[in-house]
Amino acid sequence: MMKRRMPRPRELAPLLRFERPFPGRARTLARAQTIWDLRELARKRTPKVAFDYTDGAADAEISLDRARRAFEEIEFQPAILRDVAETDTGTTVLGRRAELPFGIAPTGFTRMMHSEGEIAGARAAERAGIPFTLSTMGTTAIEDVAAATGSGARNWFQLYMWKDRDRSIALVDRAVAAGFDTLVVTVDVPVGGARLRDVRNGMTVPPSITFAGALDALRKPHWWWNFLTTEPLAFASLNRWSGTVAELLDVMFDATVGFEDLVWLRERWPGRVLVKGVQTVADAKRLAGLGVDGIVLSNHGGRQLDRAPVPLRLLPAVRAEVGDELEIHLDTGIMHGADIAAALALGARFTLIGRAYLYGLMAGGEAGVDRAIEILRTQLTRTMKLLGVGSVEELEPGHVRLLER
Repeated sequence: MMKRRMPRPRELAPLLRFERPFPGRARTLARAQTIWDLRELARKRTPKVAFDYTDGAADAEISLDRARRAFEEIEFQPAILRDVAETDTGTTVLGRRAELPFGIAPTGFTRMMHSEGEIAGARAAERAGIPFTLSTMGTTAIEDVAAATGSGARNWFQLYMWKDRDRSIALVDRAVAAGFDTLVVTVDVPVGGARLRDVRNGMTVPPSITFAGALDALRKPHWWWNFLTTEPLAFASLNRWSGTVAELLDVMFDATVGFEDLVWLRERWPGRVLVKGVQTVADAKRLAGLGVDGIVLSNHGGRQLDRAPVPLRLLPAVRAEVGDELEIHLDTGIMHGADIAAALALGARFTLIGRAYLYGLMAGGEAGVDRAIEILRTQLTRTMKLLGVGSVEELEPGHVRLLER
């Protein structure tokens, strides 16, 4: 028979750990171990209209689902008995070092997600030693982003070509004057995608306070307090718009943009030029001959053409075709540091995160963006060690196998 006795108080004391019933923001963010955890916090703290704008995609959202599933359908091939006591997550992107192989993608209407908006993303990126990309549809002025960051910050500017070309060039000139070093030209928006969540929510910019929105506000008072007591939400590059996002895109963006426009922009911009939204090998090959510095394989986060090519599955073929002629970056579907490792192994030089950063922003403002970056850094570092590589430069196709469906 097992002999029993009553536990002594001094033996129980080390086992007891009581936490405050209402933890502060820092403790709540620290509990988030994945980007999905941050997404859940974001969902609870952000009105449905803003959360759905970030979370949603076009039509049946098949493109986004396939992009995420592609990362799930890889099989890593780890090497054993390698010295991985030290790991270097840094890389060289467009001629300069980044401390991590990912940067913050351009996102529109960012102050609608959280009042700290683009400034929070730019400052967090500067601390992490990675690039931040300001969108044409951003809600913070080019000059304000530059002023909020130091001389070591790496700010990129994302451009949509407007029907009014003079207005487009005015934005380019402002970005040059503000010290932005890279122009990211997005080329996959001749018209807006069918973002049905936004249509069903009746989304306008700034968001209208409908009856349903008022009820939602009762459950998210902190968001509404920030929204109503800070500067009114407005675009950094255009006047107020009272229609839907899809209507804005259709009115604003130029469906006649061609390859010759990229040559024109290349001549106008003194820094590096990336073309974002490349979805075929043929277009990647053509761009390699136009003097651009890199391309971003992207289907716009699944927000434009549904059933579009999956960037991760397109990557090996593009890499085989263009080789080292230009840098290949990749976005869409990245939710884990292992996703970043897989993209690098298959031939990407760099990756961009959009939703992953916005979930952090909605979950906790600037501190939430810091947490999103730290989660991805931790996951990437662990994945690298388990693969037996000490630097991102050592990642190569042999470390990844794309599983057949």
